[in-house]
Amino acid sequence: MKVQRWFLPETPDVIGLLRLQLDVTTEGVDRLVAWAHGEASGADEIRSLEHRGDEHKRALERALTTAFTTPLEPEDLYTLSRGIDWILNLSKDLVRESEVMATSPDAPLADMCEALARAVHLLSDAVHLLGSDSEAATEKANEALRAQRRIEKIYREAMAALVEVEDLREVFARRELYRRVARIGEVVVDVAERVWYTVVKEA
Repeated sequence: MKVQRWFLPETPDVIGLLRLQLDVTTEGVDRLVAWAHGEASGADEIRSLEHRGDEHKRALERALTTAFTTPLEPEDLYTLSRGIDWILNLSKDLVRESEVMATSPDAPLADMCEALARAVHLLSDAVHLLGSDSEAATEKANEALRAQRRIEKIYREAMAALVEVEDLREVFARRELYRRVARIGEVVVDVAERVWYTVVKEA
């Protein structure tokens, strides 16, 4: 008599893969802070981490195509991963823009990067709590939003201070760099709100 073997579809650890991607991203924003404070090696490290982040994102995408079930909806996992990817990509672009315009980071930019790193670490905490403690995950997402508002405050103050700068080339360059960090902050808001939405749907 033939014995039939039943094989269950693969169940990859998609949450684990998302967390790995976010761990690389938090490391990346930490290196961004170091770069903004004058550590030149931070630029190359951010570029290297961006490539690693891409690898984790692709691994998650492959896992989502083979997973039979996922602890969170695939759409939410994909959207969170995409937002996390944008944070690191835009951080790399910030460094590149600074190099292209031959404009080193100044104190306001460093302060914005510190606020960004704080927000991203809180996002990491929120994502790590997804699926295990929804209330704590949403609270961490709320804290990330509060940290992001610090970026906005520094941005407004820095832009206002540029009125006193007479060198138009410097004004243009610094305005562009400030705007790039503000844009990363907007992505932080998108990811934090997606954490909220994910929790609401799972409730």
